[in-house]
Amino acid sequence: MDDPDAPVVVFTHWVIYNLPADLAGLPEGVPPDAYTQGRNSFGRKGYNGPCPPAGKPHRYNFTLLSLDLPPTLSSGLDKTALLRAASGHVLAQSTWMGTFQR
Repeated sequence: MDDPDAPVVVFTHWVIYNLPADLAGLPEGVPPDAYTQGRNSFGRKGYNGPCPPAGKPHRYNFTLLSLDLPPTLSSGLDKTALLRAASGHVLAQSTWMGTFQR
């Protein structure tokens, strides 16, 4: 999950991967040690929600990749490292965008 409207750079709020192909959803409040999670732009594993400055709405993109790799990527990858590992292995991709403003 990332925020392309962050003031300086695209801000990554969540990196989660190695999810089972038959997973139908994620429970609310996924802890940082559940599933395989990477480092967000805060430098931490797990989800850190949106907190944009007051003003215009920010877009939040949730991108899902289907890969032809076994679910064995190591924990702690940041978004750049994950996308590098996924390069050439993407079978399908989908993005859902939501907005939030304070």
